[in-house]
Amino acid sequence: MLFLGDSPVVKRYFDCSFRSLREAQGYFIEFLHMDTAIRMRGVTKTFGALTAVDRLDLDVPRGGLYGFIGPNGAGKTTTIRMIMSILFPDSGEISILQRPSALEAKDRIGYLPEERGLYRRMRVLAFLRYMARLKGADGPFVDREISAALERVGLTGVERKRCDELSKGMSQKVQFVAATLHRPDLLILDEPFSGLDPLSMRTLRDIVLEEHARGATILLSTHVMPQAEDICEHIVMVHAGRKVLDDDLAAIRGRYDPRSIRFEPLRPDADTDGLTAIPEVERVRRADRGAEVLLRDNADPTAAMRRILDMLPAARIELARPRLEDIFIRLVAGEAPVDEHDRLRAALQNASADGDGA
Repeated sequence: MLFLGDSPVVKRYFDCSFRSLREAQGYFIEFLHMDTAIRMRGVTKTFGALTAVDRLDLDVPRGGLYGFIGPNGAGKTTTIRMIMSILFPDSGEISILQRPSALEAKDRIGYLPEERGLYRRMRVLAFLRYMARLKGADGPFVDREISAALERVGLTGVERKRCDELSKGMSQKVQFVAATLHRPDLLILDEPFSGLDPLSMRTLRDIVLEEHARGATILLSTHVMPQAEDICEHIVMVHAGRKVLDDDLAAIRGRYDPRSIRFEPLRPDADTDGLTAIPEVERVRRADRGAEVLLRDNADPTAAMRRILDMLPAARIELARPRLEDIFIRLVAGEAPVDEHDRLRAALQNASADGDGA
């Protein structure tokens, strides 16, 4: 937490020497927001007839590790561009690190955009030197820090390569280094794992966690919900420009009862479709090496597991932890027919496979 005892704002507030009630209220509001890295109130952005972001409220505290998730077209990138003052809202208020605009705190922000922005004809070392200088991180040790950062992401020896010679994954890593080289207070990552192989994804994940442990506030935007689930402590979920969920990950998991059972029969050729005859079971979905048994609302999972074992011997059976993808579908589709749930799930999975952000 931020220590406030010596803050001039705090001293001014508790001196009680205000000229008016309005002045006192202004100082009190400033006092409350001192520990907030990102604050948005009633933010709306439209493009013609399309409302991309609709009356969004968002608070990201300093030191937070926030996942900003939703399917393609949910409004995530538009929101981030407004946070970064690349776009401006039609209405509402935004403050970044207690400044009315990210432009006034740009040296304290690291930003990895969805679109890659390398200067293609520059060599990697020259590009990173330039980006460090823009962020006020110029100095005699910059080259050494650049080399160490490149080695950390598996790019040892690329300093002399031109940026247009890099693969998509290598370009992504170089831009990630550029976003973190100056040790920002606020790190905003828009689809940071796009185009990366599994090993590179794990490496960048570890660096993100290291940045958070250092004290940076992290806002990670992705449409691949398991990525946010793996990294983040707090989840903000958006759909069609509106916020549908905003809570700690642990609280979300506690609130949504598990409604599925992962079942692997002892015999690989066992017919799991017959499990739909069990009263607690809504339907059965085939999965790797078995089935996912979806339960009806208010069904007793323990009773369902007993009935499953009575019908088929199991090599493995377990109650599935609710996934963010399942929670999103429940929030958005609600009581819609099962076909609508399947359509949403397929859209999320296809977007993840394509690797394109929104």
